[in-house]
Amino acid sequence: MLEEVTSLLGLQIYTNFGVFVGVVNNVIVDLKTHKADSLYVDETNPTLVEASRSITIPFRWVQNIGDIILLRHFPEHIDLSEEERRLMEMQQVAMEQEQM
Repeated sequence: MLEEVTSLLGLQIYTNFGVFVGVVNNVIVDLKTHKADSLYVDETNPTLVEASRSITIPFRWVQNIGDIILLRHFPEHIDLSEEERRLMEMQQVAMEQEQM
């Protein structure tokens, strides 16, 4: 399957069950093999990705590319690590202090 990398930017991604995952923000390329390695995804579905964080999806999970990207596999839910949770809490506290 050959596609220009720029044609993937902005495409919506769905699971093989038709659930919206997010929107392609960037494509990560392996410079040694000159092949797409993964998709960097923003605007993720909060029911699938905790706190709607940006994620990378391995390109091997892609089943089909057309008007949308269809995945052959996606976990039921992606949870944040403890470190990511603490960082988010610290950022939220800092934003609240700035508003005061």
